[in-house]
Amino acid sequence: MQLEFHHINVVGDDIDRLHNFYTNVLGLADMPVEMFPRTEARAGAGYDGDIKFATDGGMQMHLAQRDLTVAFRNGQSLNPVARGHIAFRTDDLAQVLAELEAAGVPYADYGTAFSAEWHQVFFQDPEGNVIEVHQQIAKA
Repeated sequence: MQLEFHHINVVGDDIDRLHNFYTNVLGLADMPVEMFPRTEARAGAGYDGDIKFATDGGMQMHLAQRDLTVAFRNGQSLNPVARGHIAFRTDDLAQVLAELEAAGVPYADYGTAFSAEWHQVFFQDPEGNVIEVHQQIAKA
């Protein structure tokens, strides 16, 4: 099972202001939103908040509009866009889930609710920090 850092998710209420800070003040490069096919939000599921992206050329930053109702609307117990999270990509999500289950770590399986090309699972470390692990799936 391979696990690698993929992105840091920072949430806020003014995504244009956040994006401006990270790209114009800190000098990160913009990543066009078209590079990230989203799953269309529908009544009771998904996420339709504003999102912008930036990168240093390796690590990505996902700047997402805070939404305190995402977990409730998606029938999950954990909200990845309340305070943000760190994300890892894996080549074997089933193995990651088996490891979490063996360790007694509960997780929220959002599937493709947010991204048409990623199966995303969220859980917390022992201090309550939210972690995402996703596996890329066939392009939509």
